Amino acid sequence: MTKKQKVFSITIKSLIYLFTIFAFGVLVWILGTVAFRGIPQLKPEMFSINNTTQNLSMLPSIIHTIVIILISLAIAVPVGVFTAIYLVEYAPKGSKFVKVVRMATETLQGIPSIVFGLFGYLFFVRALGFGYSQIAGALTLTIMILPLIIRSTEEALIAVPVSLRMGSFALGARKLRTIFQVVLPPAMNGIISGIILAIGRIFGETAALQFTAGTFAKLASPLNQGSTLAVFMYNLTAEGRHTQEAYASALVLLIIAIIINAMSTKLANLIGGKNE
Repeated sequence: MTKKQKVFSITIKSLIYLFTIFAFGVLVWILGTVAFRGIPQLKPEMFSINNTTQNLSMLPSIIHTIVIILISLAIAVPVGVFTAIYLVEYAPKGSKFVKVVRMATETLQGIPSIVFGLFGYLFFVRALGFGYSQIAGALTLTIMILPLIIRSTEEALIAVPVSLRMGSFALGARKLRTIFQVVLPPAMNGIISGIILAIGRIFGETAALQFTAGTFAKLASPLNQGSTLAVFMYNLTAEGRHTQEAYASALVLLIIAIIINAMSTKLANLIGGKNE
């Protein structure tokens, strides 16, 4: 290795270490700031079942968040996975329909969330008559996360070696059995990763939900409006009088997100271990 090559190699390694330290430092700084300001504001009354202007309880918003996540995933995951299965396993090679679907999913992933919110308001809230409700918000978020689940599942299925499919067919297995018993198990890690990303997007969404689910912070049924934790935190910040309570809400939001990611990762590892 020449002197010039050594200098170049050292420079690249230095930049890698520098950017890694910078990224880690920013993450620690954000988490530290939220924890430092949020922990002192966490009070038992903030977890009361009834939200008032005195306790500023976030528990109703936490429940609304979980409800909206469950409804959105219950619709988006089956539709997204089966759509990806069709695109990879059943659609003819070079099909124009497949190209159109892929282009549509890639385009939808780049659309700002406020556009989805306006669509949800016009279609679910007004046209279908759901009004401001958690159902309207969940259906809007379903459309938002559907392209993400389709693309992640599609990539996971494509990554499965063709030899596994051929081996299954050679043993006499039919198409459907091959897909569910041979192709899907190795692809589960990629599928779960897409679902985790979808959950993360739901957790942090505010604009689309303000147009559809509303900002009502009290506990309500899915047919009525109700704010998620992210919307609740945004409203506290926007009012300008409850900034410290907003940090407490942000801390709880981060903790829930970390728990869900840890549980999902553990599940993915368990499934991956069984498939090895």
